[in-house]
Amino acid sequence: MKVLLISWILILTNPSVILAASPPETIRILVITGGHDYKAEPFNKMMESLGPEIACKFVEFPAAYDMFLPINRNRYDVLVFYHMWDKITDDQARVFAECIKRGKPVVVLHHSLCAFESWPEYRNIIGGKYFLNPTTVNGKEYQAGSYIHDLHFSVKVVDPKHPVTNGVGDFEIFDETYKGYYVADDVTPLLMTDESSSEQIIGWAKKYGKARIVVIQSGHDTPTFENPDYRKLLKQAIEWVYRDN
Repeated sequence: MKVLLISWILILTNPSVILAASPPETIRILVITGGHDYKAEPFNKMMESLGPEIACKFVEFPAAYDMFLPINRNRYDVLVFYHMWDKITDDQARVFAECIKRGKPVVVLHHSLCAFESWPEYRNIIGGKYFLNPTTVNGKEYQAGSYIHDLHFSVKVVDPKHPVTNGVGDFEIFDETYKGYYVADDVTPLLMTDESSSEQIIGWAKKYGKARIVVIQSGHDTPTFENPDYRKLLKQAIEWVYRDN
């Protein structure tokens, strides 16, 4: 009885005891795939490497549409897009956009820039778009984009003090480049490159309604999945978009 009383006195007089004993907060991420092949094993290993405080589940389109419904939105904290899906109905588009606009944050990776060619609001959600066909945006015509596999190139951090890029210096990567894609004027650039086969801005942050969005253009194959700087960017992007909610 005396030991129990002393324990309670320690907790009441020293809040740090409670904090030290509390488990770290878990961020539940939902990775959405579909419409594009990828090397699942190394990708999944990358997601597992983010640490025990990030719990990861996967869902593939078209089943993923159900996860945007209000009844399912409390089952995850952050969406990670690694899909290249295109088919969407008007009702699916409305629920999808509403889910994010009301505050469900998103981290967008690589070929997700190419998704939903026929749904203009998607490019407003993520702040950019790789077009598969010639498309006019705000009076400017964009041709179909181009890409090159397996290139070594330099990634430059625009703002080293931003929470997504904090502690990440300029680094080298071996990945696929995209050229000719649209980037909205109101995004905050995070990553750039001077590689001629790529657009200059290859990573950015923005808001869509109440939600934070981070887009990282890289993410094609195993060398990128194993790149420690890329993994750090991905983890910090997930943490940053989540902390605003």
